[in-house]
Amino acid sequence: MEPETDRDNAPAGKKPLHRRALRWFIDIAIILGIVFAVQSWRTRDVPSGPIPDFAFAMAEGGYTTLEAWRAQHPGSATMVYFWADWCPICRTIEGRIDEVSTHWPVLTVAMQSGDSANVQKHLSERGLNWPAAMDERGQLAASLGIRGVPTMLILDPNGHIRFSEMGLSSASGLRLRLWWAQRQGS
Repeated sequence: MEPETDRDNAPAGKKPLHRRALRWFIDIAIILGIVFAVQSWRTRDVPSGPIPDFAFAMAEGGYTTLEAWRAQHPGSATMVYFWADWCPICRTIEGRIDEVSTHWPVLTVAMQSGDSANVQKHLSERGLNWPAAMDERGQLAASLGIRGVPTMLILDPNGHIRFSEMGLSSASGLRLRLWWAQRQGS
């Protein structure tokens, strides 16, 4: 007796390959849609368009502004990375941030991580050579609508926020966003 087949000549109980592929595609699209929706919700208060200029103390000493820091990297897309020494996800992605910073200008902002000495100690212990702005009380992050760490703001060469992302991210994803912001601002 021959096994039953459906109209696509697949054995009963087995879906043909193209139907399984379509189902996988639909499942992946749903997952990506959920991830995009959650990401949009988490960064809902981050402004779009031109980033407001702000002044800050650097962990290594001195004061500057975002505009002055960006002026040191004319014509380049930049990233502003908010992190905290107590954040386990920040520790997970610090290698990725370090990798991105070898190719693109990255200003890090130490949010609620103590004073300059504590931030410098943390960076030194972790072997990180990042320029770190101080946001001891989280006021700078709050003024930008940032609700948690890690948060990455990708700016085009004109200082417009092109992407904002909170949580895990890959180095290649960040580099791609910076590359795209570079093209958008040129």
